[in-house]
Amino acid sequence: MNNLDFHKPVLINEVLQHLAPKSGEVYLDATFGAGGYTTAILESANCKVYAIDRDETAKKFAEKLEKKSPKNFTFLRGNFSNSINLLAEKNITELDGMVLDIGVSSMQLDDKDRGFSFDSDAKLDMRMDREIPLSAFEVVNQFSEEELAKIIKEFGEEQKAKLIAKKIVERRKTADIKSCNELSSIVKSFYHGYFKTHPATKTFQALRIFVNQELEELKEALESSITLLKKGGRLVVVSFHSLEDRIVKNFLKKEAGLDQVVSRYQPENLQTNSAKNFHIITRSAISPTVEEIAANPRARSSKMRVAIKI
Repeated sequence: MNNLDFHKPVLINEVLQHLAPKSGEVYLDATFGAGGYTTAILESANCKVYAIDRDETAKKFAEKLEKKSPKNFTFLRGNFSNSINLLAEKNITELDGMVLDIGVSSMQLDDKDRGFSFDSDAKLDMRMDREIPLSAFEVVNQFSEEELAKIIKEFGEEQKAKLIAKKIVERRKTADIKSCNELSSIVKSFYHGYFKTHPATKTFQALRIFVNQELEELKEALESSITLLKKGGRLVVVSFHSLEDRIVKNFLKKEAGLDQVVSRYQPENLQTNSAKNFHIITRSAISPTVEEIAANPRARSSKMRVAIKI
């Protein structure tokens, strides 16, 4: 598929409502993907959008938008953790809004050759940037049992992590575990009956997060928003699992000054009061409507949090 329509942006109405694009303003779509959010922003106001993606395949979608909106859209190849430097190369130091859609994109999942999907016969890969050396294949076939168990437990929150890691190591003694299906079948062997989500989902999530250093990328991108957003600038973050959402929630609480515990027993001059950088708009994360989930099942686990720079 090579048009923008195959990727349906999650929570798009809510994103536009809270980002509130205005003519003359400058926005960053830090996770361009197939360009769903960028397209919607450009269509809602005569504004400028800079978009970042580390995946080289995003370029073909960016080229279409560059032809359609040459004066309003600029694509930047790279990691969103490096937003400040990438934008500085275009002489952009301030933004009116910033949106992040964290995690794997639909175009990466739908391309079976990319090795992200547990129902694919393709070689294990999972790299969002195929120029980095470490893929899921090396992790699965070269890391120790203890390392694998830690990755699957920590990044997948998988209760059977130790059992899965042990079986992976046993299986690869005979031959390398090459395909997504091979790994998926190993994980699935520990589960029986009907499951709402595929039993291998958490293990594949863990490997993908580890390979792409997704949580560290997210932390750095959130920190960069403090520098990039001007006063009144809007930060909109869409996440898809508890690890990501927890990072976003804790970051916003900290930067809004809501994580400070003041003790009446501590002298006032010793109590720390760090500067507040954000006002949180969404005290509770926004979830997709029943209608959206029915139309786009991948939206079911998404959560959106919004804050304004102060």
